[in-house]
Amino acid sequence: MELKYFLIGLCAFFYFYSPVSTESTCKLKAKFNLSGYKNTDKKKVVVGGMFPVHKRIASSDGNTSSLPVSAGCVGFNFRTFRWTQTMLFAINEINNKKELLPKTDLGYVIYDSCFTISKAVEGTLTYLTGQDEAVPNYRCGNGAPLAALVGAGGSDLSIATARILGLYHFPQVSYCSTCSALESKFQFPTFLRTIPNDKHQSKAMAQLVLHFGWTWVGTIAADDDYGKYGIKDFKDQVEEAGVCISFSETLPKVNSPEIIQRIVKTVIESTAKIIVVFSSDVDLSPLILELVQHNVTNRTWIASEAWVTSALISQPGVGSLLGGTLGFAVKRAEIPGLQDHLLNIDPYADPLTEEFWETLFNCTLSYGKALKQAKQSAAGVNGTLSRAVRAVPDGLCTGKESLAKVNNTYSDVSQLRITYSVYKAVYAVAHALHNMEYCVPGQGPFVGNSCADITNFEPWQLMYYLKNVRYKMPNTNEEIYFNEGDVEGFYDILNWQVNSNGEISYTTVGYYNASAASEDMMTIKNDSIIWNNQVTEPPRSVCSENCLPGTRKGIRQGEPVCCFDCIPCADGEISNTTNARECILCSGDYWSNDAHDTCVPKIIEFLDFGEPLGITLIVISAFGALVTIAVAVVFVVNIRTPLVKANDFLLSFTLLFSLVVTFLCSIVFLGEPQKWSCMTSQVALALGFAICLSSIMGKAAVLMLRAQALKAARNRAKAAAKAAKAAAEAAANRGSPDVIVTSTNNNNETSSSPNPDVDILTCGHQRAIAATAILIQIIACTVWLLILPPYPIKNTSAQNIKIILECEKGSVIFICCIFGYDILLALLAFIFAFIARKLEDHFSEAKCMTFGMLVFFIVWISFVPAYLSTRGKFMVAVQIFAILASSFGLLTCIFLPKCYVLLVKPERNTEEMMKPRPKPRDGTSTGTSASLATAATEVTATTAFDD
Repeated sequence: MELKYFLIGLCAFFYFYSPVSTESTCKLKAKFNLSGYKNTDKKKVVVGGMFPVHKRIASSDGNTSSLPVSAGCVGFNFRTFRWTQTMLFAINEINNKKELLPKTDLGYVIYDSCFTISKAVEGTLTYLTGQDEAVPNYRCGNGAPLAALVGAGGSDLSIATARILGLYHFPQVSYCSTCSALESKFQFPTFLRTIPNDKHQSKAMAQLVLHFGWTWVGTIAADDDYGKYGIKDFKDQVEEAGVCISFSETLPKVNSPEIIQRIVKTVIESTAKIIVVFSSDVDLSPLILELVQHNVTNRTWIASEAWVTSALISQPGVGSLLGGTLGFAVKRAEIPGLQDHLLNIDPYADPLTEEFWETLFNCTLSYGKALKQAKQSAAGVNGTLSRAVRAVPDGLCTGKESLAKVNNTYSDVSQLRITYSVYKAVYAVAHALHNMEYCVPGQGPFVGNSCADITNFEPWQLMYYLKNVRYKMPNTNEEIYFNEGDVEGFYDILNWQVNSNGEISYTTVGYYNASAASEDMMTIKNDSIIWNNQVTEPPRSVCSENCLPGTRKGIRQGEPVCCFDCIPCADGEISNTTNARECILCSGDYWSNDAHDTCVPKIIEFLDFGEPLGITLIVISAFGALVTIAVAVVFVVNIRTPLVKANDFLLSFTLLFSLVVTFLCSIVFLGEPQKWSCMTSQVALALGFAICLSSIMGKAAVLMLRAQALKAARNRAKAAAKAAKAAAEAAANRGSPDVIVTSTNNNNETSSSPNPDVDILTCGHQRAIAATAILIQIIACTVWLLILPPYPIKNTSAQNIKIILECEKGSVIFICCIFGYDILLALLAFIFAFIARKLEDHFSEAKCMTFGMLVFFIVWISFVPAYLSTRGKFMVAVQIFAILASSFGLLTCIFLPKCYVLLVKPERNTEEMMKPRPKPRDGTSTGTSASLATAATEVTATTAFDD
């Protein structure tokens, strides 16, 4: 749009402010220097063409003191010259056809754009003016109408020309301008092309990168619209799919060794093995030459259609650098008769052909120029020219040189791709003109169903026919039509393969069809590709290696997302895909395996009956129960003996029964927890120990009370004896003959008189105390079972990799109260037994109970830290060991001495042994703890009085 307003303003300026003269003129004060082909005489319609025959314009000295002259062009390009000759061939072929424009001869005006925007604009203005001098906004020529422009070469050139031509609704059909920006009909309303839009090529390149799993690529683009738009579309495609760009460089339009060296350094230092290049062959050539000088290898290049078959790039010696290149090329076709046309051109026909001939054969067609060069050469040797040299100077072309003998890209018709696109563009214009010429009056597309006159039509009228043209190519039968100015996107995928001679051949290894279904767009034969360094395996190009299942990607700060660290998943988390971004948490009953790539069911753990530890505990429990039963049998057998009678056989059997219960309840802790087993084990344990401890407490309480009563009786007796002795001594001192003092030997005498204060504590008291204590526990357990009973649960939190089947206590308050009550009973039993331990006798049951309770406390105090430090089935095992150890401790300490007497020392099982020991010398005497149940304590204090 800026160019549009600029031209309008420029025209207005020269119209209003040009010097007024008697003769009006419509030309500007400038003359363009354009080279090309022109044939308009006696032609009905003229077709324009624009080709970048030269690579660049010649540099100027920048002098503004003289009339500026349009710069000339340098750097002859044989490939684009073939395109030019293809247009001439196509026009001649159409003019000779009887079925296409039989009444119309086409002329042509073809200019060289020099691959430069300024030259393309010069040619465009010249087309519009109709003269060799450009007068914007005026058509000053009187010849045949100009039909359309075929050109103007690269995308940058076509964008410049299309902006101007669009102002005049002038049709333009491009053969190699692929930039996606040109699809905008708002900016370029009259632009059409016979080559696919670059948006298809960018998508194809992206799919190729993804096909081989490359995630780390470099990009190089020409500094023009073709490169910028192409590489931008490519980046958008691949970055959305997770591919990262290692580097992105831009090729200079003007040769710059510094920039080229910087790009070479970037390519060498980058770890990316894949490099995507959107550029023309002219812009890319300096970089390729420099990379070859640096012997850069082990890179795979992805080529755009602008250079994938360019002979300018595929020069000898580039095989080590570019071998294995993959690229996209437009459709290839054979054009019959083209090669003959190329080989039979007249070198003297026009200046452009002369330059081609002279450049190709390194000679000159000008006799004067050749003679001048010969004189300069002779002057440097001997200063004279031989007669033969004066006749035919060295360096003079004969014009008969054979093009067929020269191996040159100009005559190479093996890869006619852009050439075929030129051919199609010319035929598109011809078919549009044919449709316009044979329009039936009254059925035309214009106002009033009118038709256009082929000898005098407006550009916009031809534009209508071009937009709607549909034709088939004569040699390939390919149907061509335009969809919004574009043709369908179809590409051959080429692989640069280097033969044994170092020559590069283009091998088709696949296809890309943008109009196919998404899954069928790309077809590629991986096995047919020969990669760089002649390997058959695709290269890897990644910033970081793939993260295997079991790990996740950890992004590195400040680096692209393709550069990452592989972090192992935490326990309980998995990743089952490659390059997972996050680990997945396993659900409650599952846990990660060792590789962290699968969730597996957690190990279900409980202390089973059949495992070695379970069998061991069962054996120990059964053994303990059998031993307890055996002790009960021994007591039954000896039930009438003094020892058994002296120990309240009912409480003894109750105690033995409770020990059997505690031994056997430990077995219920084994196996998979069930509702009944959880209730039974906990209640049996609580009641078993309650019965056991209540029985011990009942015995110990009575013993303690009797010991206290006995102690009080002995203290009274001792006081009475002392008083009597004192009275006797006083009487003796008075000399009374009637008093005789007799001292009794306390160590040899025992009292047989009963003590009424001691005898009132009988076995009934023991049983009542035990029964009351047991009843309290029974009531508490019953309430516990009714309100919040224990139940089985799956404990998934104790150990991550296991599900522990265990019993939930139901209520912490109840469990604390139940077992707290057992602890209270144990403390009372221990205190009572400890106080009664001084009942000296041949057999002291209080001491046995004291030792038994000490063992009980030691076991359970040790059990607490062991229980808290274990998990799973070992926690249950520790609890069972504590139950068994405490039960064995009580059984051993309380009943082993009695069984020893009953079985090993039966001679001690007598009434005498159950009686108190002799009184100590201090006058005190201790009662037997065993005999307290059968006889009263005897206290003897003998005082003799002499009458």
